[in-house]
Amino acid sequence: MVLLSDIVAYTDDFLRVRQVDDWENARNGLQIENSGSVSSIGAAVDVSTRVLAEAAKRKVNLLVVHHGLFWAGVQPVAGAFRRQLKLALDSDIALYSAHLPLDLHPKVGNNAQLASALGVRSVRPFLEVKNQPMGLKARVAMSRRELIRRLERAVGGPVKLAGCGPEKLRAIAIITGGAGSEIYRVARENIDTFITGEAPHWAAVAAEELGINLVLGGHYATEVFGVKALAGHLAKRFKIPCTFIDCPTGL
Repeated sequence: MVLLSDIVAYTDDFLRVRQVDDWENARNGLQIENSGSVSSIGAAVDVSTRVLAEAAKRKVNLLVVHHGLFWAGVQPVAGAFRRQLKLALDSDIALYSAHLPLDLHPKVGNNAQLASALGVRSVRPFLEVKNQPMGLKARVAMSRRELIRRLERAVGGPVKLAGCGPEKLRAIAIITGGAGSEIYRVARENIDTFITGEAPHWAAVAAEELGINLVLGGHYATEVFGVKALAGHLAKRFKIPCTFIDCPTGL
């Protein structure tokens, strides 16, 4: 058993939770405490009733997620929200959420982990949001077909391509999740291929106008990397087991 407070203090510092600004409803850090100790860590992209039920089944008492409980803002403790809180409290599950601090982390972050899975080295941070670099960019020398093959292997399924850029790639950008609306800002960085999770419809038209490749690996699928890596890091650091709870959204 490890004290919850020790894991939370370490994780806050490791992810720079207090230094990285985020959207208000992200509520990074500890969102629900348990009775005070941790013997098993669970990781999931989103908190939901399904995820909490599976965490309880696996005897997880610290659940680390990318998308926490409070995206809808202040709301009555009723319906689904009450159900989730009750399940966590009855099962003594602490909940820790990390959004932008996890996206941006140079070691366990979603962007860094996806770049590594693609075999892309020498990445550089770029594209500031909330005074922090939102994504990574890199010089590469590979074909578009090879990139798609690597990405499909990394996310475990097919990806979508608006192939409006070159077949021979020279400069790529990676921003996991739902960053497709940043396509104009990305193009201004002389990027020929933009990899993200999902995008609005108009971004495909923009890709054609801009002459760049827009590659969509799925919002959920491009954000499993960070929580897996973070949970694994904490498990090794505190010498307790961890497990990944896979609940794809289909998006």
